[in-house]
Amino acid sequence: MILVIDVGNTNITFGVYESKKLVTTFRMTSRTMRTSDEYGTEILAMLQNNQIDRRKVGGAIIASVVPKVMHALIGAVVRYLHTEPLIVGSGIKTGIKITSENPKEIGPDRIVDVVAAYEKYGGPVLVLDFGTATTYDLVTEDGRFGVGITAPGIRISAKALWEDTARLPEVEIKKPDSILARETISSMQAGLVYGQIGQTEYIINQVKKETGITDLKVVATGGLGRIIADETDTIDIYDSALTLDGLRILYEKNCSGK
Repeated sequence: MILVIDVGNTNITFGVYESKKLVTTFRMTSRTMRTSDEYGTEILAMLQNNQIDRRKVGGAIIASVVPKVMHALIGAVVRYLHTEPLIVGSGIKTGIKITSENPKEIGPDRIVDVVAAYEKYGGPVLVLDFGTATTYDLVTEDGRFGVGITAPGIRISAKALWEDTARLPEVEIKKPDSILARETISSMQAGLVYGQIGQTEYIINQVKKETGITDLKVVATGGLGRIIADETDTIDIYDSALTLDGLRILYEKNCSGK
């Protein structure tokens, strides 16, 4: 078994794979600072709660966009699982040719997503991740990744509404029954969700227009991606496990035979 760890700006998502099968997932917040012992005991507790024998975890891989948690998290994996984790970063084998002007600026999370989408669905593919930020990354048919768009995520937009305006409340992010809102909460929900749908459709269509790629597959992932994917036919596939699968694929590419 291998443990895959995706450290995002909001949550740390863990997945356990047995061969290519995702056995279980669990999460903890990435905004709470922890020591390596705290990470270690929480990881062991969550493995136990999911009926996973920690002695069967023979490898680990981490992709992180939050550098400040890495020292303690790596220490926890080494000390409590007795394995040195592979870190997604410069020098890792991906099977993707990164052709951007500064490849080192590409976030590990985006690399993981494009690797997974290309391996699972082929190219050309546009990968959308509805996370803290909403990202759109293009991989060509021959596996080149050099084009990406970054926009504020739905939660960032929502937070700006209720934190920067005196009289707007915090609301649940969901699609209201109608865009023709008659009160404050559904008005905010309409703006957030329909606004994201409109942005998504425009960016996808503009990418197709400027690249001239008519057979572009569009794959979405991320916590709120399901809400958007269900409301637009410009998204072909919603894959909730895309990032975790990408970590597993990268582990196999770099650690097979070890």
